[in-house]
Amino acid sequence: MELKERFLTYVGFDTQSDPKSETYPSTDKQLVLLKHLAEEMKQIGLTEVEMDRYGYVMGTLPATVGLEEKPVIGFIAHVDTSPDMSGTAVKPQVIERYNGGDIRLNSEWVMKAEEFPELAFYTGHTLITTDGTTLLGADDKAGVAEIMTAAEYLLAHPELPHGKIRIGFTPDEEVGRGVDHFDVQQFGARFAYTVDGGFEGELEYENFNAAGAVIRVQGRNIHPGYAKGKMVNSLQILTELNAMLPPCQRPEHTEGYEGFFHLVAMDGGVEKASSEYIIRDHSREKFEEKKQFIRDVADFLNRKYGAGTVELILTDQYYNMREMVEPHPEVIAKAEQAMKEAGVTPLVRPIRGGTDGSRLSYMGLPCPNLFTGGMNFHGKYEYCSLNTMQKAVETLVNLAVLWGR
Repeated sequence: MELKERFLTYVGFDTQSDPKSETYPSTDKQLVLLKHLAEEMKQIGLTEVEMDRYGYVMGTLPATVGLEEKPVIGFIAHVDTSPDMSGTAVKPQVIERYNGGDIRLNSEWVMKAEEFPELAFYTGHTLITTDGTTLLGADDKAGVAEIMTAAEYLLAHPELPHGKIRIGFTPDEEVGRGVDHFDVQQFGARFAYTVDGGFEGELEYENFNAAGAVIRVQGRNIHPGYAKGKMVNSLQILTELNAMLPPCQRPEHTEGYEGFFHLVAMDGGVEKASSEYIIRDHSREKFEEKKQFIRDVADFLNRKYGAGTVELILTDQYYNMREMVEPHPEVIAKAEQAMKEAGVTPLVRPIRGGTDGSRLSYMGLPCPNLFTGGMNFHGKYEYCSLNTMQKAVETLVNLAVLWGR
């Protein structure tokens, strides 16, 4: 199956995950695509294909005869799409030889080149966009399609020598639970690569340290006409807390290695209210400082309004994979070489986010992240370049061969 056809098939599956679900995977509809992939893996000739009770699909591209002792490497991608926007009834639009101008998604929405300057790079490429009513699903069905296409190519070209390659597809990455039950020992790879990046050439082995903060405020609701000296307004306390966090450390004011406090939800009324934050920083030291700062703010408000008024629940989510990947420089060096051989300029830069690979690295599987060609993830402006997707396939094939030498 050609790359384009494969990708368009996959985005036709609605695989949106649900952060409020208590099941694993969080939605049954993810299992539909995962089962499809397991069958397709068998059809193209992969071995040891299995889907476990959690929905993880794994398979093997056997080593070329004589290369069985080479390090086993893995390629991993996730099938779920973001809860931020619907993934139902995706209607991809294919633009041949993109001219570099604005892209009309529908009668209401236009992707303007001046607002998305990265589009200039893709002039002349075949682009696949949304129709403006859903996300596309390139995150990360582009990665899934690229891995499957590379595996099929290697099976069809036995003259390309390589060691054993393990392939894994996961659910629930978008809700932070993608590897909660991933069996690293069963996967059996020494090193792996998530294929879940964006712009052509991205090679990422640094990501945010991440924590989530839930703040619950217990106030006192009194009739506003008689509230003087009695009312404790939970909503006001939440806004006071937010105002005490550094405004310059919000996502809209940060870039590169700069971390942030990001208010993602607020709910409630005068009597009770709650808010949620995500806290991010590449530096472990600054990450810990941010967590301590929000603790200090909560403590201050409890002294001001009374003990027990503000409850803060802090939960670490994942850590910067750099310290787990750097001891294995060959993992990065081979990825850079594979890209160069595919005619791609490597762009080594930090992820302003996280991937399954960040957690897998701390589970004993060093796992940097590779580009897919998808852009503007999680919304109606999502698109991908078929040309760059093909470069990603070539990069994976090259990696297989390099690790087999």
